[in-house]
Amino acid sequence: MDTGASARTVVSEMTEGTPRKAPRALLTSFPERYSLPARPANATASVLDAYRQTNFLLPEEFALFERVLNLQLRLVATNAKAKGVKAAALFSLWSRVVANLADACQSACCGSYVSCPPLLRAALDCIAVEKSLVAGGFAEYEEWFAEGIAQERSRAATAIDIGRFRSASVLIDDERLGPLFRLLSDLSMPHLGSSLFFASPEVSPQKAPLAFADGAFHLGWAELISGWLILLATVQLETSASSGVLTLPRALAMDCEAIQRDATPVLESKRRCYVEPDGDRFLFYNFRRTATGQPKRVILG
Repeated sequence: MDTGASARTVVSEMTEGTPRKAPRALLTSFPERYSLPARPANATASVLDAYRQTNFLLPEEFALFERVLNLQLRLVATNAKAKGVKAAALFSLWSRVVANLADACQSACCGSYVSCPPLLRAALDCIAVEKSLVAGGFAEYEEWFAEGIAQERSRAATAIDIGRFRSASVLIDDERLGPLFRLLSDLSMPHLGSSLFFASPEVSPQKAPLAFADGAFHLGWAELISGWLILLATVQLETSASSGVLTLPRALAMDCEAIQRDATPVLESKRRCYVEPDGDRFLFYNFRRTATGQPKRVILG
């Protein structure tokens, strides 16, 4: 971890030697529940069709995602009075995960599949940092929090040390999250192959029919992204529940276990579109635009 030693020195100088306390951390607001995206208003015909087909062909997947996020919000509500540095660390990162997953769900339901990988990658990055902090007892966060926020009087501004933190080891050691992070990174970057793959999912050695930001429905992408949403949401739920920071009533713990069981068949199904590592590449199975289309395999890498 690079907590910015030089930045802390500057922050220390800004206090001009005056002793100060770290700010009090407490949760002040959170949504009561999460609802799946509503039908978009004033959208193009292709976006409306994508929304209709997504809800018609994948209702159970997205309903499961909605359940997981609402379980997370129940866990937040149960611990709304939690205070302290560890709670601040967990809630601040967890909040980003929920927001990114909700935005990715919105994009997926409207056929904007190209918008999803950056959001999913950001969510996964935050989850990895949470896991790393939990494993270390939040010591690194506590060290940063003690000096990371100060008043820079020369500019009359609140100064926040960026607190750069990378958790590559957590991803490398996880057989599910590691390959997914690598794939989402490749799909998020402006690589030539991934850019063409999004614009022309029916590309072949003979032709490359390009679609320009049309939001058309694609069953393969919708199945992949719905699965990634469920996976990351359930991993986040487990990470928060087992963090040691929060109170977990028995009824809520049982619901968390039940949702994990319900998610397993979806995540392990070979009838849906899915991806597996193939050396340095990725092999997509059952990739097709429509439910009646011929499933095909695509290698990206």
